[in-house]
Amino acid sequence: MLELSQLDLDEIATALSDQTDYDHRWLIDPTSGQVSFWTSDTGLDGENPVDLEDVDLTLIDPLPSYVWYQDMADFADRLSDDPAGRRLARAIAGKGAFRRFKNALHEEFPDLLPTWHAFRETRANRRAVDWLADEGLIPEDDAGQYRQNHPDPEVP
Repeated sequence: MLELSQLDLDEIATALSDQTDYDHRWLIDPTSGQVSFWTSDTGLDGENPVDLEDVDLTLIDPLPSYVWYQDMADFADRLSDDPAGRRLARAIAGKGAFRRFKNALHEEFPDLLPTWHAFRETRANRRAVDWLADEGLIPEDDAGQYRQNHPDPEVP
């Protein structure tokens, strides 16, 4: 099993959130924790195509977008500034929610950006830890300790 200290949780979280529909995949080496990016044209090394069935790596499938959408909804709901919370809640209604949320934050509430980034990163990294435990790559006890030590940041 891997040690949490040897893993790049941000990179694993990026892989779990990657909703693009390009012909690529994220993988992790279950022995070293090294994350790799694979494309059908350039393989793992950027030059030599390789079939995914020929590598001894674990695929990192992205989590559904509704998981990441919930972070925006929870953030808006927790804001003590009612007008800001309502505005961000309206921004995530319907198609294009991610772009509208980002635009509303940048244009109308830039002072909330650091809090949003901390909130999103904390949740993303906890999801990465949960995924690692679910895949049997880290001990469940380590995942539980991480979750306990990394609660959602306070939202103003």
